[in-house]
Parts: sequence; C-alpha cells; structure tokens
Amino acid sequence: MRLGVLDVGSNTVHLVVVDAHRGGHPWPAHSRKTVLRLVEHLGPGGEIRPEEADALVAAVAEARAAADQLGVEELLAFATSAIREATNGPEVLARVHAETGVMLGVLSGDEEARITFLAARRWFGWSAGRLLVVDLGGGSLELATGLDEEPEFVVSLPLGAGRLTREFFADADPPTAEAVDALATYVATALDPVVDKLAGRAWDRAVGTSKTLRTLARLAGAAPSSAGPWVPRRLTSAGLRQVRGFIQHIPSTALAGMEGVSPTRAHQLVAGAVVADTVLNRLGIDVLHQCPWALREGMILRRLDLT
Repeated sequence: MRLGVLDVGSNTVHLVVVDAHRGGHPWPAHSRKTVLRLVEHLGPGGEIRPEEADALVAAVAEARAAADQLGVEELLAFATSAIREATNGPEVLARVHAETGVMLGVLSGDEEARITFLAARRWFGWSAGRLLVVDLGGGSLELATGLDEEPEFVVSLPLGAGRLTREFFADADPPTAEAVDALATYVATALDPVVDKLAGRAWDRAVGTSKTLRTLARLAGAAPSSAGPWVPRRLTSAGLRQVRGFIQHIPSTALAGMEGVSPTRAHQLVAGAVVADTVLNRLGIDVLHQCPWALREGMILRRLDLT
C-alpha cells in the first residue's frame, strides 16, 4: 500500500509517503514540507489570520497534488495544537476541505501522546522496558509512560517551543536573562501537577521524539543526521544544561549557522532548551534517548495494524 501522511503541525505542513504493509518498516519514500509556523502567527484573539489561512490552504493543496502524483492510495491527514486551539479552527478546517478536498482530522493532545508513544515503543522494542516519552513540539509538550504499546499515563501541555517563544521572547533576540528566568518559572509551575501524578511511577528508559530535542542533542555532541537513523543518540541532562547556558546568549541568526540547527527553527531553540531542561530536572531524567520515529510514524503504524 502506498500510504501518505499529511501532518499540519504548529511549525510545518509535512507530507510523508511510504510503501507500507503490516509488519513492515514505515520509512519514508518521499517527504516534503512547507514552513508556516502557525502557532507563532495567531492573531490577538487566538485566531488564524486570513493571510495564514491562505498559506495553509496553498500548502495543503500542494501536498495533495504531490500525493496524487506519487500514486498515494490513502492519505491520512491530521492537524495538531495550532489548529486545535485556534479560536477559528473549525472555520479554517472547513475552508481547507472546501478548497482542497482534504479533510483534516484534529488530534487531541492525549491522542498525540498515545500515537507518538506507539512509535517509540515499536522503535525501541520490548527490551527497553517501561518507557517515558517526551515529545516537545512547536505548540505543545506531550508526555506518556507505560510498559505496553498503549501508555498508562498521558498528558499534553501548552508548552511548545514556538508558542513560548512568541509569548516570552518576542521583544529581544537573544532573550533577556529576566525573560529566560520567567519562562523557566512558568514551565516549572505548569509541570507541578504532572510531577505529582508521575510520583511513584518508574520507567526504564526516557525517550525524546522531537526535532527540537534532536537539535539540542546534536549541539550537545550527538551524531549528525548524516550518520543515519540507526546510530544511537542521547541527550544528557548535563549536556543540555551546557547547551542551554551557551545558546541563550546567542542571537538566532548566529544559531541558524550552527551545524544541525534548522534556520527556520533557530529562534525557537532557546525556549525549547528551557522546556527540555526543566522537564529533565523536574522528572529526574539523566539521559534522554533520541527516537527518530514520532507522530507521523505512529499514525502509519496504527493504520497498518488495522489491515
């Protein structure tokens, strides 16, 4: 089956095409993305503005055309936190459907966490034991833990790197020390209920699944993407603290020139580092193992399980 996954996230519209079958390896045969950063361009009332809606419709239409050209038999199309939380999300979704023919399903934060957990479980296998999966996106942070393919505990918080950059660091680049401290306090407070709920729950391996976490791991010394997906990569709490202390004093234009840093996400990296550092500190995580599979692969795996 030639399967397409269209992920309308907080940062990008990303199409992945795979030749997949049940029990097979869902590695992409084709991938294309359009950077929109919807979560950073919401209007004052939390709405997706007309110009951003125009760009979204165009990106989805281009992705649909590419999927058709590539012979995709089934397109799994979904949206996450940026549209989920936009005040005019339903209207924008209706327009996308009317103008492109693509019906975007909206995943809840808990669904994101569960599907991403499935991807991490399949990647690391049963020998990894009980997992804690940390997924730090542009709009939200998802955490999930459990022993099986279905997690026992999931939570989604509005602590995405893009969202927090817009809310805390809009006035200065690099951000002021006061803004960084304010963000760290905000994140720690938001995590308080999660820390309480996770008290007494143990895990054998903590896993990170996002682009932001992979970038931070690369800056801390992990292997480059050119080494391939099979090379183990880790982000230690000590390495993360060093990276955070370094990058929070550097303008995003300079960060964008560093190896492993995406120019389109460089300005979000400090906020992402603050969130990641706070999560690892509050949850007592010393090592975060990097997983190249995440939400899109989880969607593919869940779909193939139904065949």
